Amino acid sequence: MKIIIVGCGKVGQKLAQKLGAESDNDVTVIDPKQSVISDVVGQYDVMGVIGSGVNIDILDEAGVVNADLLIAVTGSDELNLMSCLMAKKKGNCQTIARVRKPEYAKSVNLIKEDLGLAMIINPEQAAAQEIARVLRLPSAIQIDTFAKGRVEILKFRVPEDSVLDNMKVMEIVSKLNCDVLVCGVERDDNAFIPGGNFVLKAGDLVSIVSSIQGGVQFFKKIGIKTHRVKNTIIVGGGDTAYYLAGQLLQSGIDVKLIERDLERCEELCQLLPKATVVHGDGSDNWLLMEQGVEHAESFVSLTNIDEVNILLSLFAKSKMQSGKLVTKINRIAYDEVISGLDLDTTVYPKDITAEYIIKFIRAMKNTIGNNVETMHMILDDKAEALEFRIKENSPVSGVSIDRLKLKKNILIACITRGGKIIIPRGRDIIEKGDTVIVVTTHKGFEDISDILEDA
Repeated sequence: MKIIIVGCGKVGQKLAQKLGAESDNDVTVIDPKQSVISDVVGQYDVMGVIGSGVNIDILDEAGVVNADLLIAVTGSDELNLMSCLMAKKKGNCQTIARVRKPEYAKSVNLIKEDLGLAMIINPEQAAAQEIARVLRLPSAIQIDTFAKGRVEILKFRVPEDSVLDNMKVMEIVSKLNCDVLVCGVERDDNAFIPGGNFVLKAGDLVSIVSSIQGGVQFFKKIGIKTHRVKNTIIVGGGDTAYYLAGQLLQSGIDVKLIERDLERCEELCQLLPKATVVHGDGSDNWLLMEQGVEHAESFVSLTNIDEVNILLSLFAKSKMQSGKLVTKINRIAYDEVISGLDLDTTVYPKDITAEYIIKFIRAMKNTIGNNVETMHMILDDKAEALEFRIKENSPVSGVSIDRLKLKKNILIACITRGGKIIIPRGRDIIEKGDTVIVVTTHKGFEDISDILEDA
């Protein structure tokens, strides 16, 4: 697939890295800064063009006439939409635009077809959806969904004195009578796709595959609470906070939102009449105490300054009895430092945006031979979880899993068959029409046959 990426900020670079690593992609990036293009071309397997994504000559140089897809992710909604329009008129390719402003949402949908837009991605709305999903099951640090929402990969930290401490992975089913599968473990800076003899330790970040009900039962068995939060305090009244508050209120969760700008507070009162909007500085510890942070079931820091979000979450953690923390982080470069702070769930809108786009591209490829239904990056981006549709004459069908000659670092994590969820064991057999979730540290798999050793 020939892909043009307009804009080489954090999202553009993430897309260049991921899409450039896939052998069937021919990726070209466009950015007005020469130094940025030099860095991206030097790091990733992509071509670069210096200039504006709304300049016809630049688009021609990037090969828009023969492009299959143009992705516009500059910092300007207007430039992104204009780039998509130019690509549609000049090359008639599919386009994806990052559009942030809420007021554009309805109007853009009206002209979506005219712009050739296959997808509109709103980073703030996508981040809000991820946060809302985590608050549904607050014990999980991250939740990724498959099989149209019926299967989940849940990531959690093994508590001190947990029944899982020093337990082998193979013992979980027999000792706890739970139908789950451990598909990944993060320990210190290392990520593992564990075998049956792998021993879990307190402090490990463990990812399990299960049905929704199976995950809830597993958490109950290991003594972790499973009920969704009843209330939340959100600091910061930007677009992410607006989208999140709306979703939580719709789910029956009480929302208290703290915003320092009076005009924005008045606007939020109109937009979110069921929320409690507080005018004040959310970084004021006294104000947080006055608003009941000690007794809140969840606390979400969504200001535009990473350092403030981190300090707010650390303060809330020191005061809350057992609440859920969610911290928004914009600068991906500091993720190693941040991961050592034990902030519970951290949300990176730029990562989420890139992942949504990559998942959509995988789905597009599905119509032209690729059979990846869903894709999530897991284990701190060190692995992928891929959902494949099993077609007729697939080399993995009709053979028990323990007889498949799999490449190293691959785990068949789940089989879905006619609405039934199967957590696979060695004797299970994959059949035509199944969807299969595979976890792997390999990158760029496009077909289920890619998991097999070459003959």
